[in-house]
Amino acid sequence: MNILFIHQNFPGQFKHLAPALVSAGHDVTALTLATNKLQYWLGVRLIPYSLTRANTKDVHPWVLDFESKVIRAEACLKAADALRNSGYRPDIIISHPGWGESLFLKDIWPDAKLKIYCEFFYHAHGLDVGFDKEFPTTSSIDFARVNLKNANILLHFEQADEGLSPTNWQASTFPKHIRDRISVIHDGIDTKIIKPYPAVSFTLDTGKKFTRKDEIITFVNRTLEPYRGFHIFMRSLPKILSGKPNAQVIIVGKEGVGYGTQPPNKSSWKTQFSEEVMPLLTAQQRERIHFIKYLDYARYLNLLQVSRVHVYLTYPFVLSWSLIEAMSAGCAIIASDTQPLQEAIKHDQTGKLFDFFDPSALADSALRLLENEDERSRLGKAAREFAKTNYDLSEHCLPRQIQWVIR
Repeated sequence: MNILFIHQNFPGQFKHLAPALVSAGHDVTALTLATNKLQYWLGVRLIPYSLTRANTKDVHPWVLDFESKVIRAEACLKAADALRNSGYRPDIIISHPGWGESLFLKDIWPDAKLKIYCEFFYHAHGLDVGFDKEFPTTSSIDFARVNLKNANILLHFEQADEGLSPTNWQASTFPKHIRDRISVIHDGIDTKIIKPYPAVSFTLDTGKKFTRKDEIITFVNRTLEPYRGFHIFMRSLPKILSGKPNAQVIIVGKEGVGYGTQPPNKSSWKTQFSEEVMPLLTAQQRERIHFIKYLDYARYLNLLQVSRVHVYLTYPFVLSWSLIEAMSAGCAIIASDTQPLQEAIKHDQTGKLFDFFDPSALADSALRLLENEDERSRLGKAAREFAKTNYDLSEHCLPRQIQWVIR
């Protein structure tokens, strides 16, 4: 079959699925905004396109997000029209609709099946918005803006044949008439590559080297912000570092905003919470906190493998791959008792759960785990087995994804 992928930064969530379809004998093409000089990637033909206009000056702020999606959809439509005129006809279109690109593609290819990745359906109440009372969202204007973010998804589902969501909880955020058309299959991780490695070492840019003999606590996210509990983790550190004078804390993530809003003082969340917490620490304690903006994948895996305690928090929002990767690496995990984490972390079985808003409880849990090697080993082994059983790429997730595509 001819299969067309749509993703503004291809491959994104399709980095395993698209090459697997090539290997299965299908002709796979991707339309993408990603700027690169490659014409093919792992057998996938890449067709880049670019935006031809920017947002309208003084556009109504409530529709700014939707206008951005329409601009992207227009650019993708023009690229698709040129592709059709060249004789190309997809049997299946697979899209991440979050940026709007695929809004009009059924007009180009009405006979193609449209299958979309269902990451999250926004709610003005009850999920991520208003979850953290420290940063309240109480304005009816903000609620209206949140609800309008769903216009793109609703329009997509007027045309889509099927949806795919990585967790049951994320699928459950969609309205029932949409939920009934969503299959739940995780993106999958390679548990054969991501595995424990007792002889591992990890070296900081400063040259300082750590091994499994060191008391390493890890916290990893794309951006350091409240949505992923950065403020709660930082507030747990005075108690942890006081209780464990040899513990080293490695925090990975860039400054900026990935999901939420900018801090009120216009600096960064990292700066704001560092300025809050660092004065509470001694000079020796501050020296044991190490910030890293970015790691390549090999070093990232080494960090998980060297970790004694891995901490992951999130608002009720999308699940990060990093949690499942930490499970596969055999980490002893402390996680916030929030959805969708509860699908993967079973308290006292595959990790430890704690109240998202209680940094003292996080610290206590970390200190207990650092003291108990048997408990860390038990949790790490159980976490890895759970990851292998439920999230393994080749044995579990990828075969089901391929079946979802071609059925």
